[in-house]
Amino acid sequence: MTITGDSLITTLLSTSVFRIGALAAIGALTLTGCFASGSASGDAENRARVAMLQPPRSALSQFSDDAFKLSRWSTAETLISLDDLGDAQPLLATAWNRVDDRTWSFDLRPDVTFHNGAPLDAAAVVTALTAATTAAPKPRILDGVELTVTVTDENTVEVSTEDVDPLVPQRLSSPQLAILAPEAYSAGGSNPVGTGTGPFVLTAVDGTSSATLDRNENYWGETARLAGIDVDFVPDGTARAAALRNGTADVVEAIPVSQAANIDRALVHEVPMPRTNTLYLNTASGVFADPTMRAAARESVDKDRLVEQVYEGRADAANGLLGPALPWAADRPARTETPAGDATGKTITLATFTDRAELPEVAVLLQQELEAKGFVVNQVVREYQFIETDALSGAFDAFILSRATVLDSGDPVAYLYSDFACDGSFNISQFCDPQVDAALSDASATEPGDERRAAILEAEKLILEQDAAVPMLHERVIQGESGAITGVARDPRERTLITNQTTFE
Repeated sequence: MTITGDSLITTLLSTSVFRIGALAAIGALTLTGCFASGSASGDAENRARVAMLQPPRSALSQFSDDAFKLSRWSTAETLISLDDLGDAQPLLATAWNRVDDRTWSFDLRPDVTFHNGAPLDAAAVVTALTAATTAAPKPRILDGVELTVTVTDENTVEVSTEDVDPLVPQRLSSPQLAILAPEAYSAGGSNPVGTGTGPFVLTAVDGTSSATLDRNENYWGETARLAGIDVDFVPDGTARAAALRNGTADVVEAIPVSQAANIDRALVHEVPMPRTNTLYLNTASGVFADPTMRAAARESVDKDRLVEQVYEGRADAANGLLGPALPWAADRPARTETPAGDATGKTITLATFTDRAELPEVAVLLQQELEAKGFVVNQVVREYQFIETDALSGAFDAFILSRATVLDSGDPVAYLYSDFACDGSFNISQFCDPQVDAALSDASATEPGDERRAAILEAEKLILEQDAAVPMLHERVIQGESGAITGVARDPRERTLITNQTTFE
């Protein structure tokens, strides 16, 4: 079982200039390779200009969250991809089968070459995946997983795990387990410059300011329609929005809600995220150890009001922990709710953090709603780094958190276990119930597909019937695209963005 906490990002501030030189102070990337400026193709009119939220934080190491940038640029590819339901699909592996409970065999796609000309073969895959298993820190998709990769023949590898794990193919879809050329690992770590297999070649990286990619003319699939991608890292949301408005960017990541209204509606696209704004209630001590008080808190929450007043309608009121980014979650079973008790005069401490700008606003409205129910509410708001330890230790009666509900495998079991199992590593609710543990264990052991999804929804039902947490709303990311560009991916998992189908009309 993989148990991980959510990675919560503190937004960096910068000037509103589209190319932000001040970011160089964060540190230069120590990448080797060809550091050219501009396009090798010279076809500037057929290049997509992309403004991205976060600059690289780990020198574009595929073993870090930077791996998602490599995936969104279509330069690094994995053995497996995921469809909309989270089921495994072929990518660099064309087929796979389960040899026994702990061993899987993967057939590699023939006639694939890395950007440096080296062939994709079993030895290259073993080098890449072994590097991931020995990386420090280890990619989070491998937390708690002991994985060994061996060569079967030139075009086949075997992947073995210490424990039975039906999610091995889904794990191999994580961008952190992308397959780069052996050369990428020669100096320790991983160097993605010129070592991927995707439709775009990473040719240059300028510190934490920009990156350049050119079309891979020898791609194993359909050749990219764009000549290349020019990326700028622009942490300031106002600057990203301005880049879309003034035409200096074709694609913009994560436009803030506050800026969206200032942009032509035709250029703004909302993508449901597997992220839920949740009120966690302390079930072990204090007022909310009483199930009827937790029910009263649940009844206090006006989800529609939060969506409209804080998120300006750009979110979805929650019916469960799992939202519209997982379309199968809409088939959840009916649940029986605990009747609410009288909350008059009950004093509680409501806490949240400042790093996500909307959460303090949510806390203000939620305090009003809880007080209208009769609670006496004290509020605590700090930066996340100064409040996480107290939250996890049960210091607060209630805690507001924006939480990712699927991690790198595309499967929500790890999140549910982490947050609601008796020994969950991120159990803010201090929740422990043997029936829920059994349901989570059943879901974890079930093979991917409809039966596993049904088991997940059964576990969610049991958690929500005890009001260990109150799901309030599901967030959306606002993506900007110029009117001239088409074929840009709108991916709830934020794994794809520019693809070989992206082009200009």
